[in-house]
Amino acid sequence: MGMPVVHFEIIGTDPQRLRSYYSELFDWQFDVGDATAEAVSAPGTYGFVHPHDGGIPGGVGGGAGYPHRTLFYVGVPDVEAALRQAERLGGTRVSGPHPNRDETLVVGFFTDPEGHLVGLAAAGQPQ
Repeated sequence: MGMPVVHFEIIGTDPQRLRSYYSELFDWQFDVGDATAEAVSAPGTYGFVHPHDGGIPGGVGGGAGYPHRTLFYVGVPDVEAALRQAERLGGTRVSGPHPNRDETLVVGFFTDPEGHLVGLAAAGQPQ
């Protein structure tokens, strides 16, 4: 595999309800805090899931006004360069790059030629 899937998300309008649902369904435990960017989830509503026996990390969040979606993030060296490449190949930039508060992580979003939303994530340059 070239660039790996590094994170998944489930976003909706009631993050607490979603976390309760997935906690009961899959025995997921959440650390609630802030998402990488407010474009991802309302502040203080993002629940991180940390894998214990393999798997990839993920999160459940959102809030009022956030569209329902299930999303995966691909790890890339440079979010801006990957967004430009996605556009060159027929995709559409949705938003980004979005650095987190301490600029240690950057995310961006695009849709592929059939409209599927895909996330990109890269290590940032801490300030």
